[in-house]
Amino acid sequence: MSKLDAKIPEGPLKDKWTNYKNHIDLVNPANKRNIDIIVVGTGLAGGSAAASLAEMGYNVKAFCYQDSPRRAHSIACLLYTSPSPRDS
Repeated sequence: MSKLDAKIPEGPLKDKWTNYKNHIDLVNPANKRNIDIIVVGTGLAGGSAAASLAEMGYNVKAFCYQDSPRRAHSIACLLYTSPSPRDS
């Protein structure tokens, strides 16, 4: 049985994130297609992030919890842009 390696950086808790950021390897532009990025939520921010990262060359997988992507914003947009009886 293999042992799980959590890859937790050494040092005190308050310095772990800083130490990790200072020692992580940068992404070579030629290797962007080898990295999968998961975006959870396809609202305005998640959809924009997924589109921007995909345009930069990353493999993006977007997940949403609603029955259809961007549903809440699409419905709000339809309600806002629907012609009202006053426009006739």
